[in-house]
Amino acid sequence: MSDALKNIGELTKADFKVDQPVKWCAGCGGHSVLSTVQSALPETGVKKENVVFVSGIGCSSRFPYYINTYGFHSLHGRATAIASGIKVANPDLSVWVVTGDGDLMAIGGNHFIHLLRRNINVNILLFNNKIYGLTKGQYSPTTPKGSVTKTSPDGTIENPFMPGELAMGANGAFFARVVDTEPKMMREVFIKAAENKGTSLVEVLQNCIIFANQVHKEITGKEVRAEHQIYLKHGEPMIFGNEGKKGLVMEHGRLKAVTIGENGYKMEDILVHDDKDPDDTTHYMLARMALPELPVAMGVIRSCDNTVYESLLTSQIAAAKEHSKIKTVNDLLHSGNTFEVE
Repeated sequence: MSDALKNIGELTKADFKVDQPVKWCAGCGGHSVLSTVQSALPETGVKKENVVFVSGIGCSSRFPYYINTYGFHSLHGRATAIASGIKVANPDLSVWVVTGDGDLMAIGGNHFIHLLRRNINVNILLFNNKIYGLTKGQYSPTTPKGSVTKTSPDGTIENPFMPGELAMGANGAFFARVVDTEPKMMREVFIKAAENKGTSLVEVLQNCIIFANQVHKEITGKEVRAEHQIYLKHGEPMIFGNEGKKGLVMEHGRLKAVTIGENGYKMEDILVHDDKDPDDTTHYMLARMALPELPVAMGVIRSCDNTVYESLLTSQIAAAKEHSKIKTVNDLLHSGNTFEVE
């Protein structure tokens, strides 16, 4: 983004608020995400008239109405396609997609994987409550196998997607995970996503108080979160636990949770997080970690450099214009074979 489009004055959270009610259910995790995004945007240094939020269909997709920027409330599953067009047409805009696990990973799945593959500079906030909320409680592509829902009264028999796993399979270069109960964590990660050059996917473990209440309680509960989460930071040891005495090591090609000071494990044995590593092998394993054997990884799991689609496209267009003999529409109409009608 050019310096001319950077924020010159001082923006605050209040500049991104709207003077209308937010019509999510009381207790919905979306309220926390919205508030955190509004507080993070001033830190990105972008004028609010250069920020665009795009959504599809679902509870999360009401987001553009609740933030004082430009926005599109688009079609079911098509937010990533529309956001791609916006960014390619005007690369200087800061483009965000707000979507849900049903909107992005079901009907929108094909657009999603190709956005990641192309690495267009767009930020995706995936509200993952593991259910279809707006349409009243059907199971989604991320609903845990065996869950009883409105459309699986005997338990779903489908294997769920893991968003991080899918993202890396599509050659995604930035993947992070946060929880809606940790505003500080969300703010740090949202700013890093905005700074990333390329497609940024942030999975937000979000609570739907009506149809999937406490679906993430084993991860987010106050009494368990220190033991069941690990907040990863680039260049720092992968440690967790109430007293910070647990960590991750690699043994026989697999991640293992150990206690420092027991069974001969020392601090120097603990893995140091490298989110910049082009090889996504460890990132993939971190994204897949699950209870009870391993804590659930939070923070930026992968953030490596890759070519950015719209930058290469702009360069190709400029080169084509420079070397083309056709400079105007008139040149085009009079090029090649022509016909005269008498």
